[in-house]
Amino acid sequence: MNKTAKAIACLVTCGVLPLAALAQTYPSRPVRMIVGFPPGGPTDLVARLVAQHLSETLGQQVVTDNRPGAGGAVAGLLMVMAAPDGHTLFTASNGEIAISPNLYRKMSYNPAKDLAPVSRVGSSQLVLLVHPAVAAQSVKELVALAKSKPGTINFASSGIGSTAHLSAELFKTMAGIDIVHVPYKGAAPALADLMGGQVHMLITGFSAALTHIKSGKLRALGVTGASRVKAMPDLPTIGETVAGYQISSWYGVFAPAGTPAAIINRLHGEIAAMLKRPDMNDRFISLGLEPEASTPQAFAAQVKEEIAKWAKIIKLAGVPQQ
Repeated sequence: MNKTAKAIACLVTCGVLPLAALAQTYPSRPVRMIVGFPPGGPTDLVARLVAQHLSETLGQQVVTDNRPGAGGAVAGLLMVMAAPDGHTLFTASNGEIAISPNLYRKMSYNPAKDLAPVSRVGSSQLVLLVHPAVAAQSVKELVALAKSKPGTINFASSGIGSTAHLSAELFKTMAGIDIVHVPYKGAAPALADLMGGQVHMLITGFSAALTHIKSGKLRALGVTGASRVKAMPDLPTIGETVAGYQISSWYGVFAPAGTPAAIINRLHGEIAAMLKRPDMNDRFISLGLEPEASTPQAFAAQVKEEIAKWAKIIKLAGVPQQ
């Protein structure tokens, strides 16, 4: 080997070994998993499942840190300010990542540039819920009721610009009804007030609502996706009544931009392994979630596609920028 070849080999070795060592020594302290909504909502449930698994496999405690506000933007800002060393992670949904950039004129960060996708974790349909006192047993009856009493039915959401908000706005537009938005700081308080009868209707993640549906505290009228869900196969899709209506939500894990690839890849590998575990797979499905891993590169491409998709939905729903 000549001197030039030896020099190149040395540079390659010197560049690779520190990265490999970094992945092996990470994490060196507890990891914080930020969630942009209060405990009890679908994003929080996903974050806690991921945190539990990572705590077991990384050798350090992974602690969820709920920071609600501005549809997840408060948590997002904390993320982009965090050191890019893998000790601060972010479990987020399409609401915080793909909707907010289209809805808010002045965001303090750019999700597509300031966050590093680690892995998609899963997806879920949303479900249209009403309080049992609402005189509607189906989507068709709810639409008829709303048309007979315009402006009297209100709907909760997990916050302005959330997937729940825009899903209901799109339903309102496509069904041609007049219903009134009541925003909350997360799915859990919205669900609580729906069960208490303070609001009439809510579209939210299946995972957070399933227990309340089965207990009879809430009535499910339809799901938002293209097909019925395994957890409740008798429940029709909204699209069966409102032709063309289709919405789904996804959840994923992010790190601050600039986090070393070795750490990103290790985290992705751990999450992908989690989703292959039969017990964890069954847990996801029981919550109405479809477990789905993706490479960091594929997840980054999906984020860009989702931002473009939600721009069209926001325009169709007629939701003004904030």
